[in-house]
Amino acid sequence: MLDVCLLGTGGMMPLPKRWLTSLLTRFNGRCLLIDCGEGTQITMKEHGWSFKPIDLICFTHFHADHISGLPGILLAMANADRTEPLTLIGPRGLSRIVSGLRTIAPELPFEIRLLEISEPEQEFSLFGYHITAFRVQHNMICYGYTIEIPRAGRFDPQRAKEQNIPLRFWNPLQKGQTITSEDGAVYTPDMVLGPPRRGLKVTYCTDTRPVQRIADYGKGSDLMILEGMYGDPEKEGKAREHKHMTMYDAARLAKNAEPGELWLTHFSPSMVHPEWYLKDVQAIFPGTELGEDGKTVTLDFDED
Repeated sequence: MLDVCLLGTGGMMPLPKRWLTSLLTRFNGRCLLIDCGEGTQITMKEHGWSFKPIDLICFTHFHADHISGLPGILLAMANADRTEPLTLIGPRGLSRIVSGLRTIAPELPFEIRLLEISEPEQEFSLFGYHITAFRVQHNMICYGYTIEIPRAGRFDPQRAKEQNIPLRFWNPLQKGQTITSEDGAVYTPDMVLGPPRRGLKVTYCTDTRPVQRIADYGKGSDLMILEGMYGDPEKEGKAREHKHMTMYDAARLAKNAEPGELWLTHFSPSMVHPEWYLKDVQAIFPGTELGEDGKTVTLDFDED
């Protein structure tokens, strides 16, 4: 199962009940953040999430409302006695930006590993997550992310018996490991596993115009989380000017991609009542919900 929690749903500036952009996922005890705007620590504490198991932070881009919470997160992890390395992924310039922010968090008891995205699309496999970063269209370099949890095929004990595979090798083969026995025989997972089963997929994208590639990468998602910066149709011109999306833009992308659900996030400070626009947005994509700080869901694998 994959736990997903929106830690912050605000854009540009924090509000008393709406902190800045951040998403947290948890799989097999390994936590991943996408962005960490101001207030990320507060929502984590309010909902009982620990700082220590965060293994990976992905950044969409380097505007302050998406990265300003990083020094505090690093210090909170240090205060939680973390010693394991922390991996950060982000666009080119990540090393320079992180170095600057660490001026106020210079001494940490853990290593920081930096992975800069250098291509329009780039894939990473870390901590049980398969991550695809894809370039979108903002007024600076910006990426969306798909987070996938692959699922291997079902283990077939009958096939293992027919091939005289020793019982002690069954478990590691089921986990995807290749085994070489003492007599030199090589056993591979495909010898005992069926075809891959459907895994889990979340697509997250903010601060962009509604480009088709967002729907393309979002195909098959259990959950899409997209920017809905503006709800007032009169703000369409402002969205175009500043390279953002309206709620309606996000819903049209979801209609194309057909995810299980769409959550809207990254609301403008001027949009005090996003619920006023929800009915019209759901007319485009019925599976639309409003994000709110602390909104959480647990995604489960399909039953066989």
